[in-house]
Amino acid sequence: MTSADILRLDAITKRYSPSASPAVDGVSLGLRQGEILALLGPSGCGKTTLLRLIAGFEQPDQGTIYLGQQPVCGPCWLPPERRDVGIVFQDYALFPHLTVEKNVAFGLQSLVRLGSLAPKQVQEQTRDAIALVGLTGLEGRFPHELSGGQQQRVALARALAPRPALILLDEPFSNLDVQVRLHLRQEVREVLTQVHASGIFVTHDQEEALAIADRVAVMRQGQLEQWGTPETIYTTPASRFIASFVTQANFLAARRTPQGWVTELGTLPQVIQPDGHPPKDTVTQGEVMIRQEDLALASVADGVLWVKSRQFLGREYAYSLTTPAGQILHARLPASQALPVGGRVQPILPAQPPMLYPDQS
Repeated sequence: MTSADILRLDAITKRYSPSASPAVDGVSLGLRQGEILALLGPSGCGKTTLLRLIAGFEQPDQGTIYLGQQPVCGPCWLPPERRDVGIVFQDYALFPHLTVEKNVAFGLQSLVRLGSLAPKQVQEQTRDAIALVGLTGLEGRFPHELSGGQQQRVALARALAPRPALILLDEPFSNLDVQVRLHLRQEVREVLTQVHASGIFVTHDQEEALAIADRVAVMRQGQLEQWGTPETIYTTPASRFIASFVTQANFLAARRTPQGWVTELGTLPQVIQPDGHPPKDTVTQGEVMIRQEDLALASVADGVLWVKSRQFLGREYAYSLTTPAGQILHARLPASQALPVGGRVQPILPAQPPMLYPDQS
């Protein structure tokens, strides 16, 4: 742990029953001041449980959580209200009978009772938080008089009003329309950056995690599968699971021969493993990863792939392709390249050696 870390988890484990598999299993990671971390993974992987452990809503069975240099669980226990952490819930959890102003001020009143905030500061910090999220002029409205995006901003303002060092967001954009979600996620990032707050948000949306996080922690079955920058996670996925879940890439069975690695689409002269090195001589088969955007196609009458379907996405086409063995592959090409459905195409594999994930058997 360094002095710049705002959060450090050391081997955190949580079970909900002695006989059950851990919901969180030995997770260790750190977050620096001002960084935004995305907890990414499929449903049931433990990401929300981990967020609740950080917030103090759950106690770990093993391990220690540090906020700044202070342990908040493990050798001691600090309740949620004393952790200097703001929380934005998935359903916003706004009080329907309170106005925007009173919803935002609610958490500040508890700080007054604890003696950590002077009463005269409540109005000032409430006003500042509302202005920060762009809701000035709506202080007197009730939640039912606001749009979904405005309600989300109120929830964010309430979390920011006490000026915590760390903000936790549990699937904060999942209830919003696509366009509102795209706009608001960037707005939230800008707000956190403006106040120099660190943030952790839970999501199962790969694009969302890669777009707004400084670091991404991919979880699977309670364990931390990989942790790094969005660029590292996407370009160098450490496991077959991450390559599939995050990049949504294609995978081709590959077998080593004297001529290279034979696949259904042709022979690859070279492959590399996630560590950047060629596979050892003892590795004879596995799967190579071909990202959708790296699979170029040429319309050829005797091409080995059949165009099963085509979707127009505005700037590009998304193609589903069928191999001779019946495997479905996916490719994304510019909108200027419209290939006919039902036609034959020839794949053009990337010039760079693709990544190989060796068989585990």
